Amino acid sequence: MASSWADVDRFLEGVLDVHDTVLDEVLAANRAAALPAIDVSPLQGRLLMLLARLSGARRVLEVGTLGGYSTVWLARGLPEEGRIVTLELSPRHAEVAAANVAGAGFADRVEIRVGPALDSLARLREEGGDPFDLVFLDADKPNNPRYIEAALALCRPGSVLVVDNVVRGGGVVDGADPASAGSREALQVLGGHPRLDATALQTVGSKGWDGFAVAVVR
Repeated sequence: MASSWADVDRFLEGVLDVHDTVLDEVLAANRAAALPAIDVSPLQGRLLMLLARLSGARRVLEVGTLGGYSTVWLARGLPEEGRIVTLELSPRHAEVAAANVAGAGFADRVEIRVGPALDSLARLREEGGDPFDLVFLDADKPNNPRYIEAALALCRPGSVLVVDNVVRGGGVVDGADPASAGSREALQVLGGHPRLDATALQTVGSKGWDGFAVAVVR
């Protein structure tokens, strides 16, 4: 009998040793706080960590903190002087994330900003500061096209953008619901933007059928 996508994910997680006590405790805290179970998978988290290392990132912007699981993975990919600014709409989610980030030993490297992400992004632009080397977009999908444009104003040539959940179980093809429509429009922005070189990949696994897009700023 053929293995399921989830079976293969479990095998890969084991053979690649992507689990540890700290990360498992983050997920357990998220479940205890009744946060939605929409974190990236462990394998996807390891990918974020590796992308941070591969890009030489020192400043990371994350849109959509949830309970901080992906935040911890990203922090693990940064050098000691690296910093993350992560944006979260829900004060409750931000509270859980702050405790998880502290428990993982990254409280001094992570700044959580609470409020609508577009407002926080505009504030970051007003404040100036060094550009971000890596941006991870994993918040409400209808706003992804606007998040991309706002994040680009905070990036430099060579910065990497990662957009999660762009396939939506195939819904991106017709964009019949708001999340799928937002993902479709986001891909159109990535594909047609004069400042970006982009690709997208479908994924299957414990999170079902979805995918992510990756772009580099020209």
